[in-house]
Amino acid sequence: MAMLTIKDLNVYYGVIQAIKGISFEVNEGEVIALIGANGAGKTTILHTITGLITPKAGSIDFEGNDLVKIPAHKIVSLGMAHVPEGRRIFAELTVLENLKMGAYTRSDKKEMENTLEMIYKRFPRLKERKNQIAGTLSGGEQQMLAMGRALMSHPRIILMDEPSMGLSPLFVSEIFDIIREISESGTTVLLVEQNAKKALSIADRAYVLETGNIVLSGDAKELMNDDSVKKAYLGE
Repeated sequence: MAMLTIKDLNVYYGVIQAIKGISFEVNEGEVIALIGANGAGKTTILHTITGLITPKAGSIDFEGNDLVKIPAHKIVSLGMAHVPEGRRIFAELTVLENLKMGAYTRSDKKEMENTLEMIYKRFPRLKERKNQIAGTLSGGEQQMLAMGRALMSHPRIILMDEPSMGLSPLFVSEIFDIIREISESGTTVLLVEQNAKKALSIADRAYVLETGNIVLSGDAKELMNDDSVKKAYLGE
């Protein structure tokens, strides 16, 4: 059963069409990867799903809710979280204050405290640095904070935009291990990632984007062995 269904989505920036009638779906419990070169439309798709951009045409159904008609600030409370490109943490706030901002839609304080303890268990470094100003963290730690902040809303699906961007190889491996853990704990993941090899290694299925079109889709492991994908995205 599809948790998220995108149908005939068209998105424009002025007169330029960025997304050209794409359709795809994400089933509950899956890790879905969107891969493609810079400018392919990956980030635009995530921004449209989470209400930051209004599509010209098409539908976005999330568990029976038409997201096109719902303001962005109300989408979080439906069970969707977004880890944006560039992390977008609150640099002047502490680590703990950032995490609490992620739980602003939740009213049960006890549940929030339990989620915070779960975040600290998954990201021990955040617990160590909970009183540190977030802007002084390393890039990898800031990415962990952005992911932890999104998880504080207790989402059913989490959208991640380029989580490995600008990180050292050691942190990249760590971040992908965490994404795998998030999936295994029951949260559905829609992942936009330029590191196609890493994305395909943890995804169930994937969609390949080129200039606003889906040009290939299928089982992630099969796509990893597809000659055109190898040549274009895997450096082989």
